[in-house]
Amino acid sequence: MLREEQKKRERRNKVLIQGGVIVAVLAVAALILSVILNNAKPDGPGPANMASDGILLTGVDGVITATETPALAAGEAPTASTPDDSGTVANIVTYIDYLCPFCGQFETTNSESIRTMVESGAATLEVHPIALLTNKSAGTQYSLRAANAAACVADASPESFFDFNELLFENQPEETSAGLDNTQIKALAKEAGVSSLSTIEKCIDDTQFKKWVQDATTRALTEPVPNSDLESIKGTPTVLVNGKQYEGSLKDPAEFQSFVLQATGETFSESTSTPAP
Repeated sequence: MLREEQKKRERRNKVLIQGGVIVAVLAVAALILSVILNNAKPDGPGPANMASDGILLTGVDGVITATETPALAAGEAPTASTPDDSGTVANIVTYIDYLCPFCGQFETTNSESIRTMVESGAATLEVHPIALLTNKSAGTQYSLRAANAAACVADASPESFFDFNELLFENQPEETSAGLDNTQIKALAKEAGVSSLSTIEKCIDDTQFKKWVQDATTRALTEPVPNSDLESIKGTPTVLVNGKQYEGSLKDPAEFQSFVLQATGETFSESTSTPAP
């Protein structure tokens, strides 16, 4: 009798173990399937007002406005902005990473003078946020998250982009630190006076434009830079004025202002020159 009872217990235990293994295998399979399905989701569109992979800001009578463009569809190639070639306007284009300390130096030094030039109509500003330093923030992907947040603002509240961009650099964390968390980034968006705050907050939390940031970064690093002779972006900041790359001091505002005047003057000479008969 004892031997029979022992055999029955062994059979029950065997069935329970087999059942437990099957349940565990099914749970793992379900997890793997969930990951595959999430990764297989179709890419969403990019942000509105950044059809060139950057946002183009112009000004008149002291007010900065964004050039409105439709969102890029998933897989769609960007359309380069058309620069003002009259020779009376400086077309300033920047490729920046919000964790890049050299970008921080350039922005801190020149933000106010660029604001004045854009507000007066003497210059346009096209900002391309890219994420080169995604792996330089203690695992938080701050570079990518900040670029995504900039895209969120460009998409839903483009009139606040200049202020938000400026605040991100004024509060720039150190490279290799964890950076700002989403709550802090959303507080900066609110300080910038964005409209549609709840929409932007959700966009930041969802990293809505993550794929677009990654694609725009890849394009910047591998494709020719529009309206210039550069084959690609080699690092940040990359600053162009009327297609000419600025390679001067990041800490001397007078040097950059001089470069802007020189580049604009050269464009003016080219636009007014007439070919010899």
